[in-house]
Amino acid sequence: MFFRQSQGSKPQSKIDSLIGAGTRIEGNVTFSGGLRVDGEIKGNVSAEKGGASTLVISEQARIEGQIDVSHVVINGTVVGPVSASDSLELQPSARVTGDVEYHQLEMQQGAVVQGRLIHQTGSRTVELKLASSGN
Repeated sequence: MFFRQSQGSKPQSKIDSLIGAGTRIEGNVTFSGGLRVDGEIKGNVSAEKGGASTLVISEQARIEGQIDVSHVVINGTVVGPVSASDSLELQPSARVTGDVEYHQLEMQQGAVVQGRLIHQTGSRTVELKLASSGN
């Protein structure tokens, strides 16, 4: 539903929990399965280890804190580092301020990342750097 996967764990295609528009949570959130955020979270968001997990951040949503989930879809605002151990989808309205670690990445036109893009390949990490325009 959310991703096309060739290998690795399958993303959770079912949303088990919803943080609705107008809802504001201050504190860390830990979940299993699928979580959709339409509101605001000030705190870290992580998935329980050992199972497929998907976090969907809608266009009107905002998260201020660290994200650590296997599959992440962002179309809202994130202020803090994002770690997607399997796949990350940045949709057109995505605004991320912080470093982004991912295994597979899909970034649509209009998405903005103000931070480093760090590709994880197994135990090896490769950091993508901006090309220098003047040497």
